[in-house]
Amino acid sequence: MTSTFPDISISTDRLVLRPLEEADVPALADMMDDELVAAWTTVPQPYTRAAARSWVDEYAPAERTAGRGIDFAVTEFLTQRLVGVVQLSHTDWRLRATELSYIVASWARGEGYASEAALATAQWVFHDQKFERLELRTAAGNTASQQVAQKIGCISEGVLRNAFIARSRTEDGGWTDIRTDLIVWSLLPEDLDGVPGRLADANGFTYPEWN
Repeated sequence: MTSTFPDISISTDRLVLRPLEEADVPALADMMDDELVAAWTTVPQPYTRAAARSWVDEYAPAERTAGRGIDFAVTEFLTQRLVGVVQLSHTDWRLRATELSYIVASWARGEGYASEAALATAQWVFHDQKFERLELRTAAGNTASQQVAQKIGCISEGVLRNAFIARSRTEDGGWTDIRTDLIVWSLLPEDLDGVPGRLADANGFTYPEWN
């Protein structure tokens, strides 16, 4: 029998992480149709509402029901506005291990939302789901993502050389592929000791509740 993540919501002081909904499609399309998202992910560009709707209606439900992972819409608690997405993927239920990734909307960057959402997800997956390992992979040039990994307590384990294809703008406004390295990070339950307090001191938020 395939194990699956429960269909839940996670709350922090500033954010609610919940399943993607049909109403998220316009904001999700706008968020993903972005220069940095294009550079550091494999999503199609330009990113359309049809692609966003396919993610919400097909991809995300299939990932969860098949036991491969779970996708969370990250929304502001007060405004309910979509500020990002957090994903767990490539889940191994025997090892109790999964891969964490995150995307933040361009207008919401610099507010600590990625760290807050990633840490809340890590706490939930370790404490509630009894997982033993989270893994992150960041492109060598994606310093913002690397800073998030460091803030939530991840340990850099090494480099996968020439293992990823990033994208860069060309002079004519198109995109060209650039081969690059991937940095592998890991997070274990004991790595979280003291992390929430340090982040709360720096950003004014605490963690979490889930239901």
